[in-house]
Amino acid sequence: MSEKKVIAFVVEGPSEEAALGTVMSEYFSGSEVKFTVVHGDITLKDYVSMDGILKKIKEQIDSVKKKYRYETEDFIKIIHLTDTDGVFIEDRDIFPGSQDTIEYFTDHIETPHIESTSKRNHRKADILLKLRRTGKINGIPYKIYFNSCNLEHVLYNTLEDFTDEDKQRMSDDFAEKYEGNIDKFIEFVSCSDFTVPGTYQKTWDFIEKSRNSLKRFSNMSLLFNNKK
Repeated sequence: MSEKKVIAFVVEGPSEEAALGTVMSEYFSGSEVKFTVVHGDITLKDYVSMDGILKKIKEQIDSVKKKYRYETEDFIKIIHLTDTDGVFIEDRDIFPGSQDTIEYFTDHIETPHIESTSKRNHRKADILLKLRRTGKINGIPYKIYFNSCNLEHVLYNTLEDFTDEDKQRMSDDFAEKYEGNIDKFIEFVSCSDFTVPGTYQKTWDFIEKSRNSLKRFSNMSLLFNNKK
């Protein structure tokens, strides 16, 4: 059994851990902070369904348990960070695109595959609704927080398709900027134009409306309301 209680962060890629790992470890210094990197969006994986999503997140936590020899009772909570990817927009806001991949704008999506993108949006939206209503996974308190349209959009105010190398470089610079200055980071996520005010439920209600899931918004500030 761990001497400190464990807080597990579920994130999409190594750049999230690089950008946020230091500040989260500093803020939650009374706990063991561990990141599990999905290497992709777990809510968009082909094998993940609305019925199976909780099992897949449990498997991520099981990997942390196995790696560090933790027991379930060692965990105090699971914090899941996700991109919204514009999935709550209306189908009429999905336009034909000339690029091979989805392009995100603050008021629409462009894609060469409109029908499959629409299905993707509805599927992820349903999964996110289930997750934000989930209070525990395998008995461990769980909450999911959003960055819209993605983490880079929130942290750097830029909505474009970065390479993995660019993401890592930007994340390293961001972490260095706030290392040892957690109060400044909390002010950044809590008092910026992208900060969504309100309760956990109200912030999710907000991001699900209109085109908000494409615009620059986050409810990460809620992480710092209570350490427990």
